[in-house]
Amino acid sequence: MSILTYLIPISLTLGAVGLVAFIYTVRSNQYDDPEGDSRRILSDEWDDHPKP
Repeated sequence: MSILTYLIPISLTLGAVGLVAFIYTVRSNQYDDPEGDSRRILSDEWDDHPKP
């Protein structure tokens, strides 16, 4: 039972680090691709074989 005194703070710390990293990536606009979506939906090319 004493192992929980170590595991709970470690898991909360890792969760907080992940949340901070996610918020940072959202605020730095790393998920924005406004032109890519519009070009992909109108393209007739299929992406079965992606470019290397």
